[in-house]
Amino acid sequence: MVALAILSLLIWIGMLTLRDGFWRADVTDRRVPPLPTRLPSVVAIVPARDEAAVIAPVIASLIAQDYRGEFRIILVDDSSSDSTADVARAAAVGSDRLTVMSATPLASGWTGKLAAVSQGITKASGGIAPPDYLWLTDADITHAPDTLASLVARASAENRVLVSLMARLRCESLAERMLIPAFVFFFQLLYPFAAINDPRRKIAGAAGGCMLVRREALEAAGGIAAIRTALIDDCAMGALMKRQGPIWLGLTDRSLSIRPYPHFADVGAMIARSAYAQLGYQPLLLAGTVAGMALVYLAPPLFALLGEGIARWLGVAAWLLMALAFWPISRFYRQSPLWGLALPLIAAFYSGATIWSAWQHWRGRGGLWKGRAQAALQ
Repeated sequence: MVALAILSLLIWIGMLTLRDGFWRADVTDRRVPPLPTRLPSVVAIVPARDEAAVIAPVIASLIAQDYRGEFRIILVDDSSSDSTADVARAAAVGSDRLTVMSATPLASGWTGKLAAVSQGITKASGGIAPPDYLWLTDADITHAPDTLASLVARASAENRVLVSLMARLRCESLAERMLIPAFVFFFQLLYPFAAINDPRRKIAGAAGGCMLVRREALEAAGGIAAIRTALIDDCAMGALMKRQGPIWLGLTDRSLSIRPYPHFADVGAMIARSAYAQLGYQPLLLAGTVAGMALVYLAPPLFALLGEGIARWLGVAAWLLMALAFWPISRFYRQSPLWGLALPLIAAFYSGATIWSAWQHWRGRGGLWKGRAQAALQ
């Protein structure tokens, strides 16, 4: 028992000191370089499938971008069964920036989102003067008026082939307040932003809600077709583009997700959509991950509450380090630091969602999104 308590504590000491400071949540876009003298041209690509409930403010925020360079928007309506396209057009009345196109039927070997993005890029690049940059953004993300300018400024000043922002996720319901900051915490643990942004490091990642990519670099990498089966498409994009040059990922207040997750089941479904894909659909990795989560997150409070002697104090120390590590992301999301003490319970929920993700995959319903089970493509 004491040996396990020591191991758990050592893991937390190692995570806090050897994992690129992932837990500090201090890689943000709050400081922005100056814009270049010549402003590059940009086309925003927005794939949308049954997004009538949220698409209006998204399009309005894109129309309102304070960007003096050439800027257009292409919304790719991916076989929506609602009024997504009409709502988008209504939101753009008075502006000539928006083009709405219909996606072709989904081809075998593609995920739906990436197929729609690829078709949008083809349309954007088909004219006499293809854009310098492509802004790939989701149909549930709104942006502050200076978002595009900040993306272009960083890409130009730092010669980045990809600049991505981790949009601030909605955090209003009890389920969101409890579970959403942890989603970002776990993401940063797997993909430390400082390592991603270091050209000397191999680790790569991105956040799919907001990605500015240099068009020529994407074409040189093989285009969207190179990652056409990826369920975790943003990290696949990050890995693809880092082979072409430096990339950057940071937290932001400029881009906001407006998709609600009012109930615990909603957050669970969001996690389950890609959790097993993250493990490469490997049962042994699933078993190892669940065991590892138990050792890292559940053992400390169990030792602290039920252990005796040195094991109890080791458990208390590991639990406090856990809460300390969670404090910065809780503060970023304007949540109580006491949520850090609940991280063992939160981790148990994520473990359960990961097991559910595997179960859904085994049933042929992995990666379910808007009626499409896409994990079978892997």
